[in-house]
Amino acid sequence: MELPTQAYIKPAAQDAAHKTVAPSILQRGGLSILSLISFGLNTATRSLPPVTRALARFRDPIGTSKTTIARVLFLVVGLFTLLPIISAGVALMMGMFFALTIGNPYLATTHRYTPILLQVSVVGLGAAMNLMTIAAVGMHGALYTAVGISMTLALGLALGKLTRTNYTTSLLLSVGTAICGGSAIAAVASTMRAKDHEVSLSLTIVFFLNALALFLFPWIGHRAGFDENQFGLWSALAIHDTSSVVGAASQYGTKALEVATTVKLARALWIVPVVCVVSLFWMRKDGACAQTKVKRPWFILGFLLMAALVTWAPTLIPAGHVVSDVSQRTLVLALFLIGSGMARSTLKNIRYRPFVHGLVLWIIVGSASFLAISTGWLKL
Repeated sequence: MELPTQAYIKPAAQDAAHKTVAPSILQRGGLSILSLISFGLNTATRSLPPVTRALARFRDPIGTSKTTIARVLFLVVGLFTLLPIISAGVALMMGMFFALTIGNPYLATTHRYTPILLQVSVVGLGAAMNLMTIAAVGMHGALYTAVGISMTLALGLALGKLTRTNYTTSLLLSVGTAICGGSAIAAVASTMRAKDHEVSLSLTIVFFLNALALFLFPWIGHRAGFDENQFGLWSALAIHDTSSVVGAASQYGTKALEVATTVKLARALWIVPVVCVVSLFWMRKDGACAQTKVKRPWFILGFLLMAALVTWAPTLIPAGHVVSDVSQRTLVLALFLIGSGMARSTLKNIRYRPFVHGLVLWIIVGSASFLAISTGWLKL
């Protein structure tokens, strides 16, 4: 805040200025106490030219160091999420709260490196898993995955027509629900030449549903009496993003985490064929087919290699468990960073019809898979 530079103001003008400026300052919100004190000092000493000139050059010390404080606080909170007492859901909400109140001072950096941290964490989880078990679970769940993705896409597009959701947004939400959330949305969006606001809207809706799932799924799983195999399968089939699937399953147990991670990563491999199909059938107005380069999820290969290493070298199993434990905590940190990327502007992008579309589709998929697993129709 910069104070008035006039050395002297007549009493009448001074009162008018005080009545005009003071409310405007208070209306801005977020000013420090020192800012208000400095303003009061300036008002009280306007008749003293030397003091007024000094105050005119004064800058709010809190304001100038606001970014520094935000940076330090962000790092402290981020490190705090590495503690075992912080769950995945809590970390995500902490990130959202920080972003919407103080603001992420490292926004560009976190956007760049959070996906890398997430992928490295998933690779590390493989260090505590047996490759033979992964292969058995993956093969057993392949049919469920193929049928589930096809049915979810068809249902999602039908709901889009029912709710009168924009076709592009409807397809993005359907793909995100069917495969792996934000990653699938981003991949398909480039193929469809989707507009920025359509992509942003779809990602925001999926983000909130992921946040809800982190708290809701473990609670429902315990109330339903699901064992770890059942919960791992259910979370992999019904939660959008890999990070949230792992976050929810890690709260349930080691076996749930193993099943959930394996099934979800097998599901994520479907990004490539789905994007290719969309690219073939998505026709632009001029009749030209959209072309794009599909980004392949290479981190899944790293996950398998890590599991193979500890499977074929049993002496590394103790070290593998340590790597897996560390990876679970860095995954929680990644969720905090994901939450810290939230902005007020993204909240304004949420529209009623697309949100209802995404929510209803998610509830149907989650309920159907829940019933199929609880009745024994789907099992590993």
